Amino acid sequence: MRRMARRAADVAAGWGLELGAPFALSIYSFVAAAGDDVVIKVTWEEDDESDHEADALELWAGDGAVRLLRRDGARRALLMERADPGTDISALPEDDATAIAVALGPRLWRPAGAPFRWIGDHVPAWLDRAERGGAGLIALARELYAELEPGRSTLIHGDFHHHNILRHGDRYVAIDTKAMLGEPEFDVPSFLWNPLNSEMTAERTERRIAAFVAAGLDEGRIRAWTVVRGAYLGIADDPQQAEVLRHLVR
Repeated sequence: MRRMARRAADVAAGWGLELGAPFALSIYSFVAAAGDDVVIKVTWEEDDESDHEADALELWAGDGAVRLLRRDGARRALLMERADPGTDISALPEDDATAIAVALGPRLWRPAGAPFRWIGDHVPAWLDRAERGGAGLIALARELYAELEPGRSTLIHGDFHHHNILRHGDRYVAIDTKAMLGEPEFDVPSFLWNPLNSEMTAERTERRIAAFVAAGLDEGRIRAWTVVRGAYLGIADDPQQAEVLRHLVR
């Protein structure tokens, strides 16, 4: 993290900005304010899922996500507007948080092509890696994935959940995209098992799925993607959560 902090400080200086302390949840990248209205983010070279974050922000152009102001591709650095007040939706009542996510998703799920990568070129490798690590529900995940034939023409957020949805004035915007090409249903699972330190229950999960289905998403594909993603992301390694995932496709 020190190396990333030094790089962020160098970028800030080059842009005539003063870098502040990193935000508490900036664990997998370095993210810090650089004044009252802007944020600098620097990502690891190993974090290839963030390779097209800037491209997605440019496409969204401030509609549904924070606005990109400047980029330095060589140093994997972004200058973005800072959401104000910037509180995420994790502390909101359950139905309120879900309604916000259901309304925000369609603003992000837009037709797109190159340079974004297709999830279908990556999910099998993610499942392979998870299986080598002893992850649970891999056999079931492979069976479900074989029937999905994922879409490839819609830009997805890739990490769509409570902590990546922030209040910005009188609206809500997304941050921290892992942008790829796929289908909206791919984005729902990460919302289902968040926020952090919450308990994933069958009842809560079913209510959230119902809300996304009422907005037009495909119920069967949400359920299948939840098992597939839960397997390769390690959600199924917890016995209680694994049982919830099994329940979804019974």
